[in-house]
Amino acid sequence: MGRSQETFNKKEVKNKKEKKRKEKEKKRLAKKDNEKKSSLDDMIVYVDEHGMITDTPPDPSKKAKVKLEDIEIGVPTRDSEPELDPIRIGTVAFFNDSKGYGFIKDSETKESVFVHANNLLEDIKEGNLVSFEVEMGQRGPTAVKVKISK
Repeated sequence: MGRSQETFNKKEVKNKKEKKRKEKEKKRLAKKDNEKKSSLDDMIVYVDEHGMITDTPPDPSKKAKVKLEDIEIGVPTRDSEPELDPIRIGTVAFFNDSKGYGFIKDSETKESVFVHANNLLEDIKEGNLVSFEVEMGQRGPTAVKVKISK
């Protein structure tokens, strides 16, 4: 009689794999039994007037009427904004002659506008009252045609 080709270690590995497969099958069946049937009602959510997601339906008594004409679709036009005077007045808040740039504080909008030495018509210093025009530069609004205002 010949000896069995299976060693003790091979039998152990085979038994462990079989046990693991059976446990996996039990878990799958248990999960299938516990799984409740989902309906469409369980999946519905509502958005309240504040934009928050909720599971309660909205109250019909709080419903507001909206006219179709009042709904704006798309980006609002720029006609609603008042057109600013292209020539503005401001005070030089900072200017560095050696580096060739500075900032002007617009007297109307109180915004700080970048100015470069190449855009100057006259030499300016900090504290000067200047007139200038604003153009969009690489990094934002830039003052051009800057001259001392009298």
